[in-house]
Amino acid sequence: QVQLVESGGALVQAGGSLRLSCAASGRTLSTYGTGWFRRAPGKERDFVAGISGSGAYTDYADSVKGRFTISRDNAKNTVYLQMNSLKPEDTAVYYCASRVTSGLYLLPSQYTYWGQGTQVTVSS
Repeated sequence: QVQLVESGGALVQAGGSLRLSCAASGRTLSTYGTGWFRRAPGKERDFVAGISGSGAYTDYADSVKGRFTISRDNAKNTVYLQMNSLKPEDTAVYYCASRVTSGLYLLPSQYTYWGQGTQVTVSS
């Protein structure tokens, strides 16, 4: 069993930056594919970024490419999402998710473990 805990969400002005963290306990994340998703009010949970277990492969939603960076520190059992040039449309609850295989996965249904989410609010 893996427990995921997100942190780092906050209220920030447009153009600002935040770094979200996803800390895992229970098992090592080093072989787990991990992703970040977000859910804006009234919308579906959307893929934001994904990273393979080794960290060698990453993928991003078109809406965040060039602004967000996903990374991982397997020694700390933590995955990060660096968010720069934030826009009001980035406002959402952000979730991290993992699964036991190490590839890249874009669909929420492909993930087994989920965190509780962290709120990001970007003011204009």
